[in-house]
Amino acid sequence: DANPTTTRLATILIKIKPNIFFIILTLLLRIIIGTFIFKCCCGVFEWLLKTYKPDIYYRMLEMEFMDLKSKIRTVPHFPKEGIMFRDITTLLKDAQGFRRVIDEFVQRYTGVPIDVVVGLDARGFILGGAIAHQLGKGFVPVRKAGKLPAETISHEYALEYGTDKVEIHKDAIKKGDRVLIVDDLIATAGTCLAATHLIKKLGGEVVECAFLIELTDLKGREKLEKEGYKVFSLVEFEGE
Repeated sequence: DANPTTTRLATILIKIKPNIFFIILTLLLRIIIGTFIFKCCCGVFEWLLKTYKPDIYYRMLEMEFMDLKSKIRTVPHFPKEGIMFRDITTLLKDAQGFRRVIDEFVQRYTGVPIDVVVGLDARGFILGGAIAHQLGKGFVPVRKAGKLPAETISHEYALEYGTDKVEIHKDAIKKGDRVLIVDDLIATAGTCLAATHLIKKLGGEVVECAFLIELTDLKGREKLEKEGYKVFSLVEFEGE
């Protein structure tokens, strides 16, 4: 015969189990729904602020990225007199800072139809490669002339004194590919504009040009936007 105590215990457990399952399921649903509602509210608040109080929105955004700017070293008079060189190596060696930069880009482009990420020679390779990896996309380098081993196409562009040339492999971009261009810095936008010409020649479509740093006084953004390209940058610096 079954032990009465064991039987009663089994009966209690049978009654309790569905209740425990129901409680856990309810808690999980509340957490999921609460998180969803919270994100929706944050999104609506951000949209309202950006639409109706853009000055406050962009001031808050600038404060948010102030810590990233503090991790970027400024080297005076490099590579020539009068130039304030924005050195990102100090940011790259900071594990949290580097991760934050990549996460910001990845968050922006997650869900955006992109086929390939193009990085500009040379620091654009560091950022572009990491972003491409996180997005699960391929990476293509645009290099200075003579650096790529296979068949290339090139585009020459004007500098302050003289000209320069960039190249891309002929088979790097397929017709119809949607391309994200990434570089560490936008100044006069000469290199980036040259890269857009290469991508266009191969039949690709530039989704956006993304930069870690924008030198606002040099009007590179205006040149790209005049050609119809979207531009995004994480931090801004004044001056050259």
